This record gives sequence, structure tokens and C-alpha cells, in this order.
Amino acid sequence: MALKVLNKARISSFIRKFSSEAKFVSVNVDDKSGVATLTLQRPPVNSLNLDLLGEISSSLTELEKSKCRGLILTSNAKTVFSAGLDLMEIYKPNADRLKNFWTTLQDTWIKLYGSSYPTVAVINGHAPAGGCLLSLSCEYRIMVKNYTIGLNETQLGLVAPKWFIVSMKNVVGQRRAEIALTTGHLFKTDEAASIGLIDEIVENKEEGIARAEKFLSKFKNIQPEARKITKQHVREDTIKNMIKDRENDLNSFMQYAQDPKTQNYLEKYMESLKAKSSKN
Repeated sequence: MALKVLNKARISSFIRKFSSEAKFVSVNVDDKSGVATLTLQRPPVNSLNLDLLGEISSSLTELEKSKCRGLILTSNAKTVFSAGLDLMEIYKPNADRLKNFWTTLQDTWIKLYGSSYPTVAVINGHAPAGGCLLSLSCEYRIMVKNYTIGLNETQLGLVAPKWFIVSMKNVVGQRRAEIALTTGHLFKTDEAASIGLIDEIVENKEEGIARAEKFLSKFKNIQPEARKITKQHVREDTIKNMIKDRENDLNSFMQYAQDPKTQNYLEKYMESLKAKSSKN
């Protein structure tokens, strides 16, 4: 009982602190279940810039300390879960900020993928690239119908890092991951369900949250430490390999992002987006 009260106190303290500091995420914890809902709220499409990633990373750290009993990751945008990495962090970058951006993304993935508590992504909109990565990092994925999800980096002339690729492969298998990644395919909701990329399809976000709570309730009578260690055993090789290669991954990204060819492509891509915007 004392531990339960202490955990609630920690969670309440975290919510008060975080609500005053956070701008791009909100965190709410159900006092009865101990389940936290982390909502992405960086307009217009939750592009993952340094600031948003920093807030996600900080919230995951605090939820781990508070002995959270489960996490629901979702978005407040109407049609987009997350549009992926903010390319403005990569286009004509400041080297120090670029390094901080990538290491924060690495930290965020490590914390989410390796969290001790069960995690569910309620994907209430399109989830390309980095949005798909966040979803893949969770243990269970529930998606609202009529949206798309996938690692579509090759369609943008970019290359998904190895740990993005392994995250996909661990969910759908090597063959399906290979085809999906090399073609940069974005799966419609029913397609994603058919290959196991998502676990459930729902009509709307509210139904998704309810289904997520139902999934998390399965662990109500499971001893948390046993669940935690089992999850660690399942995921430890993937995490260890990423951490072992972390410096090389950073160096490769820095070199690739600052390459004139990459910058030239990004400039053309930005110009195409502006042209589309001016027509609308």
C-alpha cells in the first residue's frame, strides 16, 4: 500500500511539473490504473524536431521513475499521428544542433523501445517514417481506419538507419520488411493489419483509447518485475546492438546530412512543397 501511494505521489508530482514545462506533449495518468497517456501536440502535424523529441524523451524518463503501469502514445492532430522527422532540422543545419537532434532521437527510441512498462500506440492519423518508428517501438499498435503507415524514406531519397530497419523487421519479418523498406511503401490500415504491422483497426481515436486500455488491463495481474525482465530478454539484443553502434550511427548521419548531394535534394524537396502549398 505504501508503495502504491508513493507511486501516485510521484506521478502527480511529475504531471504538475511537466504540465508547466512541456509545450509539445501532454501527459495524463489514470490514478486507478496507473496508465499514462502521452499525447503529441506539436502543430500542425507533430513533426519530430529537437524540441518535441526532447519532451518525449524527458516524459519517458519521468514515467519510468514513477513506476508507470502502462503507456498509451497518441496524437491530438486530426489526420496525422506524426509526419516523421522534421526535415528543417536537417536542411542547412547547425552542426551542434544536428548532433543534439540525432542523439535525442536515439535516446527517445532507446527509452520507448526498452521501457519497463507495457506500451500501446493509438495511431489516429497518418504515420510515415519517424511516426511509424514511434509506433513500431511500442508493443501493440491500434490504428484508426483509412490512414497510412510505413517507413517511406526511400521515396524521399533518404536511407532509413539500421535500427529503424530492425524495428520494422522485428514486427513484420525480414522478407516483408525488405520489400516495404526498399519501395518506401506506405500501407493503408487494412494492408498494415494483414502483415502484422498493426494489431487492431478502429473507427476513431476514442475507440482506440478504449481498446488500448483493454490491452493494458491484461497485465493487471501479471507481476511487473517478471513482465519487465521478460520484455528485456525479448528486446535486449536489438537495443544492445543499437547502443554498440550508436557512435557510428551518429557519425554516419552527420556525414550524410551535411553532404552537398543530400542538401541539394532537400532543397529541391522543400521547393516542391512550397509549390504545392501555393497551388492550394
